[in-house]
Amino acid sequence: MKNYILLVIALIFLGACSSGRVEVRVPPQPVIAPQGKTTMVASWYGKKFHGRPTASGERFNMYALTAAHKTLPFGTLLRVTNPSNGKSVVVKINDRGPFVEGRDLDLSYGAAKRLGMIQKGTSVVYVDFIGRDNSYIRPVKYVATEGPYTIQVASFNDPINAFRLKRILKYTYDHVYIMKVWVKGTLYYRVRIGRFPSRSFAEEIARRLAREGYSVMVTSYEGVS
Repeated sequence: MKNYILLVIALIFLGACSSGRVEVRVPPQPVIAPQGKTTMVASWYGKKFHGRPTASGERFNMYALTAAHKTLPFGTLLRVTNPSNGKSVVVKINDRGPFVEGRDLDLSYGAAKRLGMIQKGTSVVYVDFIGRDNSYIRPVKYVATEGPYTIQVASFNDPINAFRLKRILKYTYDHVYIMKVWVKGTLYYRVRIGRFPSRSFAEEIARRLAREGYSVMVTSYEGVS
């Protein structure tokens, strides 16, 4: 009889638990890259930017195997692998971005399609650094006559491109500004960095930019228009 009572109590207890069921959520485990690889969060961009100039000066081709990164030198070659399906692609960095918190790499539409991540939009990927196309390293040009000095990174007749590059450069460099100049009836927006009293200091920063892949020029500082 005692055992029967205990059994009834147990059944009542189990019934109460089932009617007030509590679900325990197990947090997803972080994706850990295999040894020698880096984990990044990748997104992609395409039609909206197709044909526009990238930060390296090249025209963006949404079907080419390229990518954008905030700081990696232009010409850096990466093997990107989607761990969810094992697909891989080699991309070349020729642009800056993505400028969304929590994202590390912005793939071209063509690269994202090969990785099978178009529908998902963003994915955690494995990244191997496999080298660099050194043709992206640029020489430094000099047109300065006297100090103070500044560094011109690019000149555009489209203000959208100029302000985009300014935003990009501000992630790494201080005192980025735009100088507006009329040349033969056309208004140009010159993206420049710094006001340097010393030519040697200006040259040091210019060489760093040139190694990253920017076509830079050391020129005389004229103020901000």
